[in-house]
Parts: sequence; C-alpha cells; structure tokens
Amino acid sequence: MQITLTTPALLFPAISLLLLAYTNRFMALANLIRSLKARYATTQNRLIYGQIENLRIRLILIRNMQALGISSMFGCVLCMFILFAGYEVAGKYVFGLSLLLLMGSLALALREIQISVNALTLELNDLEEETEQK
Repeated sequence: MQITLTTPALLFPAISLLLLAYTNRFMALANLIRSLKARYATTQNRLIYGQIENLRIRLILIRNMQALGISSMFGCVLCMFILFAGYEVAGKYVFGLSLLLLMGSLALALREIQISVNALTLELNDLEEETEQK
C-alpha cells in the first residue's frame, strides 16, 4: 500500500469534529456536576451523590478520549512530516499508530455513552419508585 502526504490529512476533519463533540460533552457534564453539587448540598440525596460519582467516571473517560484524539491528530501531523522527509515506511507505521489511537478514543466514547445510559436508568428507576409510592 502506498501512502501519500494527503492520506493522513484526510483524518483532520474527522478528528477535529470528534474533539469538538468531546469538548461539548465535557462542558455539558461540567454544568451538570455544578448543578447537582448545589442540589446535593441542600438535599443530601443519595441518588444525587450516586450521579455525581457516575459523572466523575465519565469525566475521566472524556479526558482520556480527548487525549487519545489529540494524540491521533499529533500522529497524523508527525506522519505527514515523516512522509515529507521521504521516509514512507516509517510514515506508514506512524499513520497506523494514529489510527489505533483514534480507535481507542472511539472505544472510550462508546463506554462513556454506556455509562451515560446507566445514569439515565437510575433517574428513571427513581421516578418509578416515586410514582409507586404515591
């Protein structure tokens, strides 16, 4: 397989959009944590504390998703530099590493979504318990 200077550049738009989506998720979680912290301070509700713990895990995942995504973009730039210098074989390996980093970032994104669904399930279960008690 022949790799050219434009091959790693094709990933730039995809990685940029992923990083933007990850940043948006991070900002939404940060706002949610702030509001839940204020609610917990007034109610001391165990469900709210559980959600805050859940959000802590999700924040760590998002941080790692961002780190792997940025590393993937860095690898693409490095690959382009290596290819520009004329080292096609080394460029292939660096590009392959960039793809693996991107796959790792996407795998963490999938895990974060699964945890998010679990948090929503907690909310729904709590709602069901409240309606059954009435």
